[in-house]
Amino acid sequence: MSAFVQVTPDFAVSPQLSEDDFAAAKAAGFTHIVNNRPDGEEAGQLTTEAAAAAARAAGLAFTAIPVAGMPGRSQVEAMAGLLKTSSGPVLAYCRSGTRSITLWALAQASLSAAPADALVAAARRAGYDLAPLSPTLQRLGQG
Repeated sequence: MSAFVQVTPDFAVSPQLSEDDFAAAKAAGFTHIVNNRPDGEEAGQLTTEAAAAAARAAGLAFTAIPVAGMPGRSQVEAMAGLLKTSSGPVLAYCRSGTRSITLWALAQASLSAAPADALVAAARRAGYDLAPLSPTLQRLGQG
């Protein structure tokens, strides 16, 4: 079972999910799962198709926004749109949770939802260091 790391009341990150984790996510109150992992990144990982099926079976919405390396503009825009329209708490996953929390912070900054220092602090409380991303978050928040 993967650990769900709460970042805000409406957003959490996790390492790679297993099929059983989708029911646990539903039981924990999540309504939407976001897969930030490209298919085939590692042997044995759940494919996007299998993850989407597991999400549907658990009664969860599912979106794939695969990220390899640093998220690009289209990925940030996709996550920002999802965060704006989600009807409940979102759980995003990748290999370790780092890409997911990075994408969340970039999306939040692009929405001007929080200042860069607040986003970095939220990530730090969740166990992730986004301090090097602070200048980028500040620029996005000004745009």
